[in-house]
Amino acid sequence: MILPRRDRPASRAATPRASRVPRRSVLFFAFAFAVIADPVSSVAYAIEAALRALRGDLVLLLPTMALVVGLVVMVTANYWQLVGRFPRGGGAAAAAGRAFGPRWTFLPIGALVVDFVLTIGISISAAASAMIALFPELGSVRVPLALGLLVVVAGLTWFGHGGRLLFAMMTVLFVAVSVAVLVLGFLSPHERGNAVTNTDPGRPAMLAVVLAFPVAMALATGVEAPSTAIAQLGQLGDADRRRFGRGTLALLVVIVGGLTLALTALSVHLRIGIPGADSTQIADIAHAATGPGWLYGAFQLTSSLLLLAAASSSFQAGPGLLKALAGTPKAPGVLPSYLGRTNKHHTPYWSVVVYLAAAALIIVAAAGQEQELVLFYAVAVFVSFLVGLLAMTSFARTEQKTALAWCNALAATAVAFTLAVNLLRGWPMLSLVGTLLIAGGLYARWVRAGRPTGIEDVESRAEASTS
Repeated sequence: MILPRRDRPASRAATPRASRVPRRSVLFFAFAFAVIADPVSSVAYAIEAALRALRGDLVLLLPTMALVVGLVVMVTANYWQLVGRFPRGGGAAAAAGRAFGPRWTFLPIGALVVDFVLTIGISISAAASAMIALFPELGSVRVPLALGLLVVVAGLTWFGHGGRLLFAMMTVLFVAVSVAVLVLGFLSPHERGNAVTNTDPGRPAMLAVVLAFPVAMALATGVEAPSTAIAQLGQLGDADRRRFGRGTLALLVVIVGGLTLALTALSVHLRIGIPGADSTQIADIAHAATGPGWLYGAFQLTSSLLLLAAASSSFQAGPGLLKALAGTPKAPGVLPSYLGRTNKHHTPYWSVVVYLAAAALIIVAAAGQEQELVLFYAVAVFVSFLVGLLAMTSFARTEQKTALAWCNALAATAVAFTLAVNLLRGWPMLSLVGTLLIAGGLYARWVRAGRPTGIEDVESRAEASTS
């Protein structure tokens, strides 16, 4: 029997509404877990960096990493505000341009260019280290292995900017395997190490922590990603972009902070100290927790894949930024036009080559050792953090939000201190010099081009081009 139109079930009308929620959930899953691949992968080397700065003192490792996570939370709170103010993306560059004028946009842009190169170099080197820890015989070809992985990741970038769901799955797999390692390590570890767990009585503990935690602030890299990556969500309105961006930031804090503190606590519990030449600290933690079985192999494999995903993400974002700076034939930018040329997969191939060459150079210079590069890491990105915090402080003062202005100013002070301590180590000054040279060069080209408008939105345009 055919029902009258008014009596028919409203299945057609209900279906789109019912399917909207699952589609939105899948989109958030793919977006959030892909975006946080970079900060989650930083766990692979940030804890070890802190332990090396502490000269192997395990007693001080947990307080040091707790301080690191606390500062990550402060920086994340600033980007929470940035997402609310700039729901279409832009991050620190957009904030600086609108708070202090367009010329200040180039400082965070220069910092990001350097940060992307370092992220690629460190992630590739750390992925090679993870493979060497699993297969020690590869230790003799560390640099060629790292360069080979670099070429493979760059080559995959040639085929476009897809793979968001794949990156998300790599992040989830690493987190799941890490949780299994943690549970087994605390409840029934395979073995315990013999690292020293007593502090050096001749070295003030507070001073040791203060000097060590800035090195481990490599953990904070990637915190800015959600505030710019929301520009990829062109199918969503501003309110949904805010929800996606802030939800991703909350997920980042929970996962990165939780994993960092749990792995640090397990390291202390099992007395896992500075690793040997062909291993890493988290590899030693996993081996002590699980033994040489399949779970250890899964941990090394998933950590290596996650690190490669982080490198691939920067291989997309970095060239995308150069492409946006190059402009279009109708609206030329501040960089040579060839950096914006794309293949049929919309990949700016010459920009990819630039990042490939720069990353290869630093990998060779560091002999494929990610710990050598970590020292340079928490410099360029902290310049961007500092500029963004100062901009948000300015906004809060203008809007007479006194409490928020003080909170932002306090966070800016903490970031400035971290930056200063890292610069005092000497060689990390190269990261700052590189940032300033790139920022100054871009500013000079912008002036020569007649100061074209819209430079504050270059990061959001770069991200939108990768969607």
